[in-house]
Amino acid sequence: MSQTVSLLFGVHAHQPVGNFPEVMEDAHQRCYKPFFETVHRYPDFRFALHASGWLLEWLFTHHPEDMALLVEMAARGQVEFFGAGDMEPVLAAIPNRDRLSQLAAMSDRIEQIFGQRPRGAWLTERVWEATVVPALVDSGIEYVMVDDYHFLCAGVEKEKLNGYHTTEEEGRRLDLFPISEALRHRLPFTPAQEAIAFIEAQANDSTHAAAIYFDDIEKFGIWPETHQWVYQQGWLTQFIEGVLNSSLIQSRHFRDYHAASPTRGVVYLPNVSYSEMGEWTLPAPAAERYAELVRAAQHEGVLERDRQFIRGGIWKNFLTRYPEANWMHKRMLGLSARLASLPADQIRQDLVELLHEAQANDAYWHGLFGGIYLPHLRRAVWRALISLERRLDGLQTRPAQFSGDIDMDGIDEVFLSSLSLQAVLRPDKDASLIELSSYPLAQNFADTLKRYTEHYHAKARAGASSNHQGEGIASAHDAVRFKHEIKPDDLRPDTRSRGWFAETWTDFDAKRPVEYSSTVVQGGAVLCIGQAGEGKEATRVAKIYSVQDNRLTVALKAVGNGRLSTRLNIALPSCDGPAGRYVVNGEIPGGFGQTFTWNELKAVTLEDHYLGAAIKLETNRPARIRAQPHFTVSQSEAGFEKIMQAVELTLTWQAEDATEVQVRVDIVPLR
Repeated sequence: MSQTVSLLFGVHAHQPVGNFPEVMEDAHQRCYKPFFETVHRYPDFRFALHASGWLLEWLFTHHPEDMALLVEMAARGQVEFFGAGDMEPVLAAIPNRDRLSQLAAMSDRIEQIFGQRPRGAWLTERVWEATVVPALVDSGIEYVMVDDYHFLCAGVEKEKLNGYHTTEEEGRRLDLFPISEALRHRLPFTPAQEAIAFIEAQANDSTHAAAIYFDDIEKFGIWPETHQWVYQQGWLTQFIEGVLNSSLIQSRHFRDYHAASPTRGVVYLPNVSYSEMGEWTLPAPAAERYAELVRAAQHEGVLERDRQFIRGGIWKNFLTRYPEANWMHKRMLGLSARLASLPADQIRQDLVELLHEAQANDAYWHGLFGGIYLPHLRRAVWRALISLERRLDGLQTRPAQFSGDIDMDGIDEVFLSSLSLQAVLRPDKDASLIELSSYPLAQNFADTLKRYTEHYHAKARAGASSNHQGEGIASAHDAVRFKHEIKPDDLRPDTRSRGWFAETWTDFDAKRPVEYSSTVVQGGAVLCIGQAGEGKEATRVAKIYSVQDNRLTVALKAVGNGRLSTRLNIALPSCDGPAGRYVVNGEIPGGFGQTFTWNELKAVTLEDHYLGAAIKLETNRPARIRAQPHFTVSQSEAGFEKIMQAVELTLTWQAEDATEVQVRVDIVPLR
């Protein structure tokens, strides 16, 4: 029997729901189009493709001529399509009923377009929990892809990772293909002939030896330097021709290999994703300790042997790390339950599609790729959530005021709503608004992000460097690049919330936060009682929230002599773009990305021409108003960047004895 190895080659194509049109177009021109044009020239090169539903819809709408190549490759049997959740959710993070509907929507879409019903499925970010098995199997899925790292964490020997294994949950059988981490790190970064030689080295006398690759298609053109390397310098052409010309490599589909080859045996995997995710999901101190363990293992020369025992956190840790992600997630779960509780004849397709969009994974996490730091991705989730809630309210009324521990943090949040506006108060020490949603605009004006300490900030402080050595190009995991200048102050973490209305009291140049200790709901308003300082010198403060129509009203009362300040972080689509601007006394001083201070001012308007609406803020007493952008620093495959999260407005009044001020916020359409 001659020595051969089956190359099972798959790519995963995805763009987040709500991504910018120019980003989508750039991705197509640099990656999707040249990739499909290249593989189309080689009918004997078999490959698998998973493309998320939102991206497929965009590609067929904007580039049908290029998608015709994909349809042709499907007709001639060159490409095998993999299913998944339609809007690319992390299946482990959504209810089972939604797993089933997401998987069915994706499979229906593929069958309608390409005439194939997927037998395999892509797991978003390779997040594995055994709880997803029943939904996958009940949806007609026979096998999924996970990393070989998943298997190593279960103690499986490396020599057994050249084929698929079998698991079960509740008696339902699912087969698991281990993606080769070694191949992931080589393709397309090492020269094509080196990659071919690595695959050929896995050939043996068994007819069932397989080299298994399934990873982001964006590595073939979108990652830094890859477009020139993969297409202009011909890496992909060289790789495909090398595979087809090799006497040791057979280009095969997963479905054919699966049908012809036996399982390697039963396996039960722990809750895990790819190894990098284990580090990203840890808070900074734990991530640093994890990195120390990895460095120590490298120094001792045992990392390759012991990597599976040096394991970080799980994907769901992001919901603990980022309260903003947790709030979105728990609001999504609540709306999913409301939708499921409707009579069957009221569960319309448009409602299901909005729920699916709200479950898109990207805005819920952060690593080298996750997008919680990207306001436009969070905004897309909130747009879907708010639109769904508005429709559900039309079918199933709810109280204008209610409370409950929605995000499971031990504190009952308070909801105040009208037909047009909903304000959500978290009665913690700041007693600030964590949500201010406009139903007509489907916009959450409190959707911002605190400035956190991230483990990788140490790299930003150290400056640009790269761990890449040898031929080829550097992976985005190795290179350190800077899109913007990063200063020490940009990396200083926030110590308070970034919601609406967090107060500070200043006397004798000593600044103290106002800390609220009690909250009382009175009629349609919420009264918060707090103080700044301790003992006889403490300053007492009361705050009252109320909502009516499109207006939020906040009344503040302080007893003492000093200065009372309140801070609002206002999330707007045009945060640092030309469509967002201030209007003061009928004039336009500048845009949201600039810094201004106005003294003795009673009104300021924030116009967002992208949103088609404005926020009119008025106070009954003149205030000193400081406006500045709120930036965070994050890392993506393109490098370190500063991202404007919100407009930060700070209003300050001089207080004497008993001082009462009122702030009115109106959300109005632009004419």
